[in-house]
Amino acid sequence: MPELPEVEVVRRGLDRWISGRTVADTEVLHPRAVRRHLAGAEDFAARLRGLPVAAPRRRGKYLWLPVGDDLALLAHLGMSGQLLVQPDRAPDEKHLRVRVTFADAAGGELRFVDQRTFGGLSLHPVLADGLPDVIGHIARDPLDPDFDEDAFHAALRRKRTTVKRALLDQSLISGVGNIYADEALWRTRLHYERPTATLTRPTTERLVAHVREVMHQALAAGGTSFDSLYVNVNGQSGYFERALDAYGREGLPCRRCATPMRRSPWMNRSSYHCPSCQRPPRAPRG
Repeated sequence: MPELPEVEVVRRGLDRWISGRTVADTEVLHPRAVRRHLAGAEDFAARLRGLPVAAPRRRGKYLWLPVGDDLALLAHLGMSGQLLVQPDRAPDEKHLRVRVTFADAAGGELRFVDQRTFGGLSLHPVLADGLPDVIGHIARDPLDPDFDEDAFHAALRRKRTTVKRALLDQSLISGVGNIYADEALWRTRLHYERPTATLTRPTTERLVAHVREVMHQALAAGGTSFDSLYVNVNGQSGYFERALDAYGREGLPCRRCATPMRRSPWMNRSSYHCPSCQRPPRAPRG
């Protein structure tokens, strides 16, 4: 699933092309693409028809379009979902799943393309703060002006888990996935298995600062693309992969100390770290 920088790049692109427009029609080309809309494809298309679209919003990895007065069109990008803005007569993509057209003369279509069909679109009521109800439990992300560092540190100390697990817990801090967790931990010189109960307030401050830093840098580069499946609304790939310090660099020299970087199996994924700069926590005595 794309992480915060990739989703924010898409949000910005959508804001430029579709904010303030009105849906003319919606065509669902594959029912699996709207499977989270439990009323079905016909209801999904009918409810969108004629609704105005407000500026796209994001919390962490979650992206949605406010439509009408009290609905959100939530986009689940999954592993391969793409939201593309295409000219009216552009050829259909091989894995085009949903097409949305607009009522004004500006033209262009919003297309949801998904090769693996893990993602999808769905309509949901919104809460008082404008969040779709199904993501009301998602924490604020570190780029949110209202992100509370004191509350995050207190939650880390209470959680009694390890630091990378905490970074990936979207109810504690949203938007961070495997790539940017490894990058932030490398910059903070923390091992991924460091217990959160041992983190001091200054260490948490440094960790959050590095999460923000790496995300801002990734945003400036258009996100991270390891293949053609993550693209922005114009179909372009990001290039932050070239600047990664930890993720995917197994066997390459650490950019700080030249020790070969290591990849370790972790929760059905991988963790990349420097065995010299990021020492594992000491085993408890007794």
